[in-house]
Amino acid sequence: MSEFDGKTVLITGGGSGIGLATARRLVGAGAQVVLAGRSAERLASAAKELDAGDRVLTVPTDVSSTADLDALATAVQDRFGGLTGVFANAGIGLSGRTADITEDAFDSVVAANFKGVFFTVQKALPLLAEGSSIVLNSSWLVHRGMGLGSVYAATKAAVLNLAQTLAPDLADRGIRVNTVTPGHIHTEMFEGVTGGNEQVIEYFRGQVALGRIGKPEDIADAVAFLLSARSAYITGQELVVDGGLTGSVAA
Repeated sequence: MSEFDGKTVLITGGGSGIGLATARRLVGAGAQVVLAGRSAERLASAAKELDAGDRVLTVPTDVSSTADLDALATAVQDRFGGLTGVFANAGIGLSGRTADITEDAFDSVVAANFKGVFFTVQKALPLLAEGSSIVLNSSWLVHRGMGLGSVYAATKAAVLNLAQTLAPDLADRGIRVNTVTPGHIHTEMFEGVTGGNEQVIEYFRGQVALGRIGKPEDIADAVAFLLSARSAYITGQELVVDGGLTGSVAA
């Protein structure tokens, strides 16, 4: 019997990067997965790659829209009846000096990265079985200030705190809530930050004690652990997966 047989997990931002890597990990362990994301084309490509037939449901969703989240919840209930896990992974980046951030940009990032996470959890609650697990995706920037990342980092700090407060709020149902905090991970967002410039990539790599940029699979393994019964006595905690970026000085 595989570890996630009979389990159903919702993954937002599931069409690529960390979300897709997590889906791949869970499907391989027997899970049914629901992939939510803004791009129907990416979701279709992800489902084709996973090649798991009816065990994969894709639902185009903008997590900043509560109407979309309501439709997502309905689709999950219609197909699978309920959930045993949620990975609230969807988010967008924003880089810029404080003086240059527009109100529209601010609102978009807060809506996707904080509002979207909060209401993803809220809308999933009626579907979650007793003893389920929720994992929220934060960022290493909550631990190291970076001048161009003020708004993005603040939304991720809010997510980190949210896990700590949701944990006792949902404990009466045995629902655990934890955060995974990635470091530099080779995703499309990372490519956007670095512009694919090898000198910039090398600069970031040089910050990491283990000497390499992380892979989406590194985060997927951590998320799978937090979603599994192996972490049954862990809630309200942060699992930092950053190769030593925030806690060490690279030699």
